[in-house]
Amino acid sequence: MENIKEYIESGILELYVLGSISPDEKLQVEKMAAENAEVKVEIEAIERSMEAYAEVHAIAPPEVLRGRILNSLLTNLADDRIFTKAHSRTEEVFEDDDVEAENVIAMPVRQPSFFKYAFAACLVLLLISVYGLINLYSKLQDTNTQLTAMQLDKQKIANDVSNREKELNIYRDTVYRILRLKGTPKTPTAAMTIAWNTINKKIVLDMKSMKLPEHDSAHQYQLWALVGGKPVDLGVFDSANAIDTSGVKEMKAIAAADAFAVTVEPMGGSVNPTITEMVVSGASK
Repeated sequence: MENIKEYIESGILELYVLGSISPDEKLQVEKMAAENAEVKVEIEAIERSMEAYAEVHAIAPPEVLRGRILNSLLTNLADDRIFTKAHSRTEEVFEDDDVEAENVIAMPVRQPSFFKYAFAACLVLLLISVYGLINLYSKLQDTNTQLTAMQLDKQKIANDVSNREKELNIYRDTVYRILRLKGTPKTPTAAMTIAWNTINKKIVLDMKSMKLPEHDSAHQYQLWALVGGKPVDLGVFDSANAIDTSGVKEMKAIAAADAFAVTVEPMGGSVNPTITEMVVSGASK
């Protein structure tokens, strides 16, 4: 009895049910099952467990995959039935010809193999599992993409809030002198607001409220300070629509100025302003 228990626990019965042992080992297992009821009961229990596992974990496959598998199974089943029918007709011919039974060698009827279908079911389960893993991986990739996009949006919102706070601080801070530049006769609707820091002397442009005429890609705006009647370059900038701006833009600092003006100049700026291209101007007081 102890040997039977060791034989059952060796794992050979599971391999037998899966059809993964040699013909000699298969004959040995069948012999043991015929001689020992305990072995036979264990084999039947393993078969039931496999069938139950396949049913519990079954997942509906895609229509195309399911059709291919069913066609393959039906083809194998048809082969078994054709062979069985052919054998039956052969026996009928022998009986009709009154051939003596002892001279007839009966061909064994080939029975459909349970293990073949069990293996096919396991293969189907494996394919479905792979298909499910691929879908899961794809969904995880989509989720990661969405999370990345959300993080970028969150960072953008945080930057926007910080920029808005910076803009508000400029208008709240009494250190800044707010100057309104108005349009020239050539551009009467143009307008621009600048903030001049009286401590560090930096000039800050309000890009959000800026209303300047559009220019082509070969030109830029250039800010000038008039000091004693002479123009001083304070840097170039583009229109609010042409750049990704925080809403404000720092220009060069200047200690003193009588007035400010903006002209349209070639890309990179000019040494001297083009007076005919002046769009806004205003006094510093």
